[in-house]
Amino acid sequence: MKNIKKTVCVSLVCLLLAGNCSLATAQKNIIDEVIWVIGDDAIFKSDVEMMRQQMLYENQQIQGDPYCFIPEQIAVQKLYLHQAKLDSINAPDSEVFRMVDARINNAITRAGSKERLEQEMGKPLSAIREDLRTQVREGYMVQTLQKELVKNVKVTPSDVRTFYERIPKDSLPFIPTTVEVEIITNEPIISLEEMDYVKERLRDYTEQVTSGKRDFSTLARLYSEDKGSAIQGGELGFMGKGQLMPEFAAAAFELNDPKRVSRIVETEYGYHIIQLIEKRGDRVNVRHILLKPQVTKEELETAKIRLDSVRIDILEGKDGKTISFEDAVPYVSQDKDTRMNNGLMVNTSETERYGTSRFEMSELPMEIGPIVDAMQVGDVSRAFSMKNAKQKDVVAIVKLKSRTAGHKASLSEDYQALKGLAEEQKRQEALEKWLKQKQKDTYIRINEKWQNCDFQFKGWVKSE
Repeated sequence: MKNIKKTVCVSLVCLLLAGNCSLATAQKNIIDEVIWVIGDDAIFKSDVEMMRQQMLYENQQIQGDPYCFIPEQIAVQKLYLHQAKLDSINAPDSEVFRMVDARINNAITRAGSKERLEQEMGKPLSAIREDLRTQVREGYMVQTLQKELVKNVKVTPSDVRTFYERIPKDSLPFIPTTVEVEIITNEPIISLEEMDYVKERLRDYTEQVTSGKRDFSTLARLYSEDKGSAIQGGELGFMGKGQLMPEFAAAAFELNDPKRVSRIVETEYGYHIIQLIEKRGDRVNVRHILLKPQVTKEELETAKIRLDSVRIDILEGKDGKTISFEDAVPYVSQDKDTRMNNGLMVNTSETERYGTSRFEMSELPMEIGPIVDAMQVGDVSRAFSMKNAKQKDVVAIVKLKSRTAGHKASLSEDYQALKGLAEEQKRQEALEKWLKQKQKDTYIRINEKWQNCDFQFKGWVKSE
């Protein structure tokens, strides 16, 4: 199985950014030196030491000697980045800003506060953000190049069969237990009084902004329920219409005066007011404040009673007629993602099951997993409350459509999973071939003191 799991490149920058970024400041007194040269780029001892400290802080795995593993990974990153620049691969500003905001927010949450994060990193938030922009931009360029290099990699049924037959029988991958789940959801009926209260609060915020009493960004930080943007004063970054909810986009692109505030806009997330920051062609950067009407316990219980009555009709029939779970879905469910598909849930996790109806228990929403785990195939659960994808309070009932117990992979039952593994191996082989050629074509010099390594990729140390 080692060959199956072998990774051609772990981009250090991407690896570290996958966690919460929080660099320590322990390397200020390092006496620096150039240890590698890759083309026109140098790798410094301080670069390696900083990465080592960060990986230890983040509990990231270091494979073998860190003073061999880390500089090699930085060198691989530089080879990819050099080619990405030659191929004019760029990272969209909107995507960079979105990814940086997400990482900054995660880092602040982990540190406990903005001030604590600044203390840990030894620099102000503005400098942290600027460093992250560079790292995220370069990581995006490398990943885009890698996807381009392997975009034509395909495997045939014969390739999958050969791949399977070459795996030692005692090393066959274990396919974990998976389930298929159907769902019916209902949103509690929120009182008109609660909706009026939310709108009145937004009207009050609008009045405060237009009268000059308070800044929109200050109100967003204090009151917006979109926590991701609230910390940035409600700012979303430059986005096109296709990246925004239709109702939100219509109101945002109507704005022309940064001093004015939009009308109240209702979306699936709740109610918003919007302020224009800047327009650039077909993209717009705005701030917004989101408020969500609150659901009372009584409203949740009423919604549960409604769905429990549907469950009884499914299990016992109604007026002498039986009704299946699937028949009830289009009439009862308010889940737009599943109601036209008999309620069948689709996996959106970044695994080989993405886009399929198969879930591991850990991939199900946290409220659904424990319920399904205790069910038998064909069972319909009692109504329960949960947060939907829009983080709104809903009630739901679920049916366990199928369960496939964990087992060693077989070609007949697990073709798609094996195909995914075979494709991944072939992609890794294509990237490794590309890297070997890139090594040959690139000037590389390694300080003698840093050459005695068992590198993952041979070819760094070139014979004279």
